[in-house]
Amino acid sequence: MAYSKLAYIYDVLMDDAPYDQWQSFVEHFCKQGKMLDLGCGTGRLSHQFADSGFSVTGVDYSEDMLAFAQANTSGVQYIQQDIRLLQGLTEFDIVVSLCDVLNYITTTDELEKVFTNVRESLVNDGLFIFDVHSLNHFNENMVGQTFAEIYDDISYVWFCEQGREYGSVEHDLTFFLLNEETGQYERFDEQHYQRTFPVETYKELLEKTGFQSVTVYGDFSIEEAEEPEENQRIFFVCKKR
Repeated sequence: MAYSKLAYIYDVLMDDAPYDQWQSFVEHFCKQGKMLDLGCGTGRLSHQFADSGFSVTGVDYSEDMLAFAQANTSGVQYIQQDIRLLQGLTEFDIVVSLCDVLNYITTTDELEKVFTNVRESLVNDGLFIFDVHSLNHFNENMVGQTFAEIYDDISYVWFCEQGREYGSVEHDLTFFLLNEETGQYERFDEQHYQRTFPVETYKELLEKTGFQSVTVYGDFSIEEAEEPEENQRIFFVCKKR
């Protein structure tokens, strides 16, 4: 599959995503500096942050996504790396990982590696901001659900099933994409596995790996969440000690 197809489908799926809210949430805590965007995908948020004055480096595991990002955005340095194995990225004022990227890190051992890598990438007192889906959102709004959309040039069916581990979801997606040359629709499938953990698990791992002032927010609110799990999306704002 050409990178343009994969990236195009991703952007269609994310067309209504609240990118401006992610940006506003982050910029409430940090308005400028050297930023590392982990799991940057097609680079839409990286580009927005760069336009607002950050010096942005975007990292993603997918070469296809990065190729699209490089061709369609500007002002950002893009690097292909696995966020569990970050190398050579240091002295950042802020690291962000948004749009539930860390829900693809499905064991506590791997989460600890990511948090350790992030800490080593930050300057002293640097910020780490990320979000994850809540357990309640997975259990109440995702597991057992089917989603579908039909557009002129693409259609998809998306099945969400309980994963094999507590707090996990298996996503099975089938796409039909119009081939403009033949006028026929081509089918292809994607499988994704996500997992989320209780808030206390994230906080314990963050503190273990050298973060302090770990504050938890919900659904883009800048007021500290008293009951984080009641929100669909949970945000963590952490400072390197």
